[in-house]
Amino acid sequence: MRTVDVAPTSLDRLDHLIGPERWAGVQRGVQAAQARLDGRVFWHVNATATGGGVAEMLQTLLAYVRGAGIDTRWLVLDCPEPFFAVTKRLHNALHGSPGDGGALGAKERSVYEAGLVPNAEDLLSRLGQGDVVQLHDPQTAGLIPHLTGRGVSVLWRSHIGCDTTNEHSARGWAFLEPYLREVEAVVVSRPSYAPPSVPKERLVVIAPSIDPFAAKNAAIPNGDVQRTLARAGLVVGVDDMLEVRFPRRDGTIGSVRRHTGAMVAGGPVPAHTPYVLQVSRWDRLKDMAGVLRAFVGHPDVPVAAHLVLVGPAVEGVSDDPEGAEVLQECLQLWEELDPVDRARVHLAALPMDDVDENAHIVNALQRQAAVVVQKSLQEGFGLTVTEAMWKSRPMIASAVGGIQDQIEDGVSGLLLADPCDLAGAGQLMGRLLTDDALAARLGAGARERVYQKFLPDRHLLQYEQLLAEMPLALRHPGGTTA
Repeated sequence: MRTVDVAPTSLDRLDHLIGPERWAGVQRGVQAAQARLDGRVFWHVNATATGGGVAEMLQTLLAYVRGAGIDTRWLVLDCPEPFFAVTKRLHNALHGSPGDGGALGAKERSVYEAGLVPNAEDLLSRLGQGDVVQLHDPQTAGLIPHLTGRGVSVLWRSHIGCDTTNEHSARGWAFLEPYLREVEAVVVSRPSYAPPSVPKERLVVIAPSIDPFAAKNAAIPNGDVQRTLARAGLVVGVDDMLEVRFPRRDGTIGSVRRHTGAMVAGGPVPAHTPYVLQVSRWDRLKDMAGVLRAFVGHPDVPVAAHLVLVGPAVEGVSDDPEGAEVLQECLQLWEELDPVDRARVHLAALPMDDVDENAHIVNALQRQAAVVVQKSLQEGFGLTVTEAMWKSRPMIASAVGGIQDQIEDGVSGLLLADPCDLAGAGQLMGRLLTDDALAARLGAGARERVYQKFLPDRHLLQYEQLLAEMPLALRHPGGTTA
């Protein structure tokens, strides 16, 4: 397993943002958590340190927890490629999707369990009596049996699911059911994501959150937005040789490098051109191809507008073997467009070798966008939605998964009832691109919604409450009860 370093971030930075009443609650929660976790380590284990919402959320939360004086550590699995092929199949199944149509039988179970054995041995060698371990998503569920009976508290956090059970989600949960029998608590983003075999008394619902001060979300002066996008090769602009700086998660300051290969199709967006943006993994469930078809195929979308589809450089996401295939499919679709439409569509694959710079570039892309879209076919929560809402962007998103908990239709964004409705998606794009008053009203409502519901103080206090209710978490390493 690989350790991910997380620099502490002081919770004090939230004080003036959230107001005195919410801040007093944070202080009380921190004091209770410090007493409860005294002498213990709170471990987190997931599949990757970069390239997805789980990794971003862990960076934020663990930095604040460390800043509060609590010993929390982050480990990433070290597994062979066949293991991730199985877990990608599991990922799709839990979303209610057939994925590649492959089996989840005895052979796949053997590959899955064998891939986790060395990781379990490594993890056990690090744990102390009374520690708390939170395992994240299907990749880690098979570690639970290795940890039970070892004097540690074990949580499993599932960030994915689907709103309606079908044959695909049923076989995904059936695969995981043997590993979940002894876990102390299962944390999900919404009630409908609950594993069917887990009793209600062991189920906790905690929605994700964003860090408003992280490189992905921090305020950027308008001039720096434009210079960032020009230096990254994404938008035509003047690179005036001035350094473009951004905050790193460790408290230092970074500088945007010049990139020449990030825009893989369509070249940079012309200057002063309104564009529709979707940022996501190259994952079939994010339906980048559907966004493209909806944009170019609807007469309501102004011909002056452009579309920008942005994902990570596929070699930078170790746990997603489908990424390169989906990017290639989008490139093929782009090449088949007529020349007029091809000139209005841009595909970018952002480098992942510097995650803070990547986050800053996404921040600038979102702030410059006229409209932000998340037309997922299925979605666990959708942090890209929260991020764009915090920047007061008018949003169009599918009414699936956790997106429904974020956007109030017509108040803080527009929901697409059927994520496969390309005509409807195109109509909504055209509506926001041509109605400035509506776009401004929805953008203001979006930011207020995030302020009220999806900042770190709420998220952290829910975890403090969860730990307070866990029997093993109340036992000191020496065996006495707190």
